[in-house]
Amino acid sequence: AGAAVAAESSTGTWTTVWTDGLTSLDRYKGRCYHIESVVGEEDQYIAYVAYPLDLFEEGSVTNMFTSIVGNVFGFKALRALRLEDLRIPTSYSKT
Repeated sequence: AGAAVAAESSTGTWTTVWTDGLTSLDRYKGRCYHIESVVGEEDQYIAYVAYPLDLFEEGSVTNMFTSIVGNVFGFKALRALRLEDLRIPTSYSKT
């Protein structure tokens, strides 16, 4: 589910076009790099997802936030989803 969330909120919903052969989509994919169980809760997990900065418009925190949470909260593969933390690199917020 963590990988599905990472895909849904990055390149997983992109439409395939002929120019896809010109650019590697791997460069833009979100990645789930860690999953841990929520202590005392059955079937609840925390998934850690990282996104490459190249995925987002430079200097637009609004674009970044919309890209990350826009599609994923309507993702029917999950019963529930909550954003716990969002860390924005200083280098991005200063652009």
